[in-house]
Amino acid sequence: MLDLNRLVMLRAVAMHGSISAAARELAYTHSAISQQLSLLERETGTALLEKVGRTARLTPVGLELVRNTEAVLAAMEHAETELAASHHQPRGIMTVAVYSSIARLLMPAALRTLMHEQPGLEVRLRRLDPQDAVLQLVGRRVDAVIVDTFSGTQLAPPGVIDAAEIGRDPVRGYLPEFHAVGSLEQLGRVPWVMEPADAPSTQWAMRVCREAGFEPNVVHESSDVLFHLRMVEAGLAAAFLPDLVVREARSRVAPSAMLPTEPERRILLLTRTGAAEHPAFHAVRSAVASALAKYVSSTVGNA
Repeated sequence: MLDLNRLVMLRAVAMHGSISAAARELAYTHSAISQQLSLLERETGTALLEKVGRTARLTPVGLELVRNTEAVLAAMEHAETELAASHHQPRGIMTVAVYSSIARLLMPAALRTLMHEQPGLEVRLRRLDPQDAVLQLVGRRVDAVIVDTFSGTQLAPPGVIDAAEIGRDPVRGYLPEFHAVGSLEQLGRVPWVMEPADAPSTQWAMRVCREAGFEPNVVHESSDVLFHLRMVEAGLAAAFLPDLVVREARSRVAPSAMLPTEPERRILLLTRTGAAEHPAFHAVRSAVASALAKYVSSTVGNA
């Protein structure tokens, strides 16, 4: 019989691309992972990994085994969800990863609501960047993730996570005050500030600019979107800014008519496949959605 812990280790190698990275994620030593995967290969009677430079690549048999492991883990999540649904109210401890702006603006109010309405449920927060948060969710180090996502970007391989929408937040383009722009050619010379190149928001922004007919000149890079706003206010860079960030800062910057004004980011609650109907996740999603609606309502006209 196959050992589930070893299957999870193989899955981690598939996710992270190396035994060393899998060991860090699962808090094991490199030698412990190697030893357990060797035992798994003996159990299956076939090679599951092959080395490619400094990385480890799964063989076709290994990949099929990981796909079957995903199905087993999803079934376990589903069983836990059905068990939890038998209780009258959500209870237990849930660890939720969340990114900065949502943590600051919405989570205190959401946690206060949960404290009064769901006294048996304890929610613990971790501030993580979206990519790290998704990896920790899949690796079972957090129970859920609140994240933003942009059209055309992918958070995780299909079939690994489920996503439930909490709400939407418009994202608008802003130009620095001291840069006179009247054409696409001039727009291409304006300095921009964006998140790191591998961030979904940046991949989305680059596509939006190119579809508008210009290549953005990305001069500054930062994961701090509030810094992006300050650069716009100082007349130093252009940026795409979510409405929540502009409202939080009570900024008076105005979006540019030359840049797209329709796109939105979706704010999602992510869970592992099979766990989406867990009553605790429903309670958290409802509390955060309510906090978002109240915040937007209270700040309309004040940005």
